[in-house]
Amino acid sequence: MDRLWFTRCPVPTATGIAADRGRLAEEFAPDGITVRSLQEASAAEAADHHFTHALDGLFREGGNVPALWARSGGEQTRLIGLTWIEERQSVLVRAGRDLSGPAALRGLRLAVPVHPVGIDFWRAMALAGFAGALASAGLTLADAELTEVPGSPVGQWEGELTALREGRVDAVYVKGALAVEAAERFGAVVAIDLDALPDRRHRVNNGTPRPITVHQRLLEQRPDLVARFLAVLIESAEWARDRPAELARILSAETGAGASGVAGAYRPEIGHSLQIDLSDERLDLLAQQERFLSAQGFLPAPVDVRSWVDPAPLARARALLDSRRSSLPRHGN
Repeated sequence: MDRLWFTRCPVPTATGIAADRGRLAEEFAPDGITVRSLQEASAAEAADHHFTHALDGLFREGGNVPALWARSGGEQTRLIGLTWIEERQSVLVRAGRDLSGPAALRGLRLAVPVHPVGIDFWRAMALAGFAGALASAGLTLADAELTEVPGSPVGQWEGELTALREGRVDAVYVKGALAVEAAERFGAVVAIDLDALPDRRHRVNNGTPRPITVHQRLLEQRPDLVARFLAVLIESAEWARDRPAELARILSAETGAGASGVAGAYRPEIGHSLQIDLSDERLDLLAQQERFLSAQGFLPAPVDVRSWVDPAPLARARALLDSRRSSLPRHGN
């Protein structure tokens, strides 16, 4: 094998940090292995692998909707890590309209975008965001009026926010740094801050939790490469923990948002939440998302999250890091 691929969504990821620092290339160069980003590949090379994961040598760190969809469709991927990063999930309304909490969504027209893509994760995000907000008040999606709007090919949230400004919908779900900037452009205001909801189950969505997946064939053929790749991600997440200024620069480059968008979307302690694990809590929350997506018709077949997981690569990666660190020279006084 002489090439590995990685792909990530335009959000905070350990993969993005590792790529920015050149750590992935540095790790595998001695083996004669090139590491390339799918985002920088030609259209022919990239195809739709970011969503289908139909590429043996690909590592993916991104939204759980496409990852679950690919697995559901029969692609033999394995789940090797999860992160949980709060990304300013919120419900926006027109300026001057005050909602007295999630219960006030009852009966409102909620924007549900429609995009002509293989897996409409935008639609899934909106539905999950509204479902979480409503559930926190003991309500369901059936208690509101789901209103489809065409998603804009020009920019994130543009279609939904245009519908809000024109009075065709009453509320829009958004998340992330670009949403902060879009809300300002459209004069929309936060009515419900989902990040403030105390129960994590009400904040489960495409990026919470966010999976790291790899193809089963790569894992079977070169488990050593998978462990080393994960070790780089773990080390990169640790590196970001105490470097807020450098992390903010990387997040701006990854998300395409300016400093104000990054500051508005991500808490100052975000560097402490990039750590990768496969805890029971995160797996249970991902299973909750799988059930929701199945019930909403996004998955062609159920996905058994626990069977999807392979914890061995993460354990090997941690052992590899421990071994490397223990072999470093110790400096006395």
